[in-house]
Amino acid sequence: MRHAPNGDVRIAYEERGDGPPLLLVHGLGYDHHGWGPLPALLVPDFRLVLVDNRGVGESDAPEGPYTIAGLAADAVAVLDAAGIDRAHVVGVSLGGFVAQELAIAHPERVDRLVLLSTSPGGPNQYPMPAETVEMFSAYQRMEREAALRLAVKNSCGDRAVRERPDLVDEVYAYRLEPWRAQLLAGTGFDAFERIPAIAAPTLALTGGGDVVIDPRNSELLAERIPGARLEVVPDRGHLLYWEEPEIVASMIREF
Repeated sequence: MRHAPNGDVRIAYEERGDGPPLLLVHGLGYDHHGWGPLPALLVPDFRLVLVDNRGVGESDAPEGPYTIAGLAADAVAVLDAAGIDRAHVVGVSLGGFVAQELAIAHPERVDRLVLLSTSPGGPNQYPMPAETVEMFSAYQRMEREAALRLAVKNSCGDRAVRERPDLVDEVYAYRLEPWRAQLLAGTGFDAFERIPAIAAPTLALTGGGDVVIDPRNSELLAERIPGARLEVVPDRGHLLYWEEPEIVASMIREF
């Protein structure tokens, strides 16, 4: 692990492989270990840069609230520290917010953009599905381990859980307690009116069974970002990259 300074905050990142640089920005409460098998599938073709967002992993955890603009500035600091002028960017969920902000505020740093299991945020997005609203309500009343396990199960598609009963345990091993400061950054994000300015070629990728972020939000992203492409993997959930890592890696590689 290396550390990039952004003011008085140190952001941890790991590099793997050679080739075109590919920045991976994770979602709420996951560090760089939370990508599952995906990095190993991508590393033969890319120079991977895996980031621990502030608040998790080996990055500093200053008091919040955080902002998506601040997390995007952290990502820029990582690219600077790694000596990378321009990179492909993959952002999942909250990391997809960061990736959008990076492409809007720092277009010169983004080559191609993959927005995975995410939305444009704000009041114009499709709202959080009822299953996850209920999960968050129950989460507040539960013991920590049970609550985190419930959050992981909710993020996995029902079909994936049926087909791979061990999947929840496998993902849970990498799930960290979500930082409220990260959550507040996500709830305050709204790029709906700004995403038409994204110039980077963009792939919006989602699982058709996502009950954390309504998959119609990927349609929204593809409609509003000029020339964007939409890919939907049927019956898969929010953790699409855990459920179908080979499919996701192939789509990223081809794009």
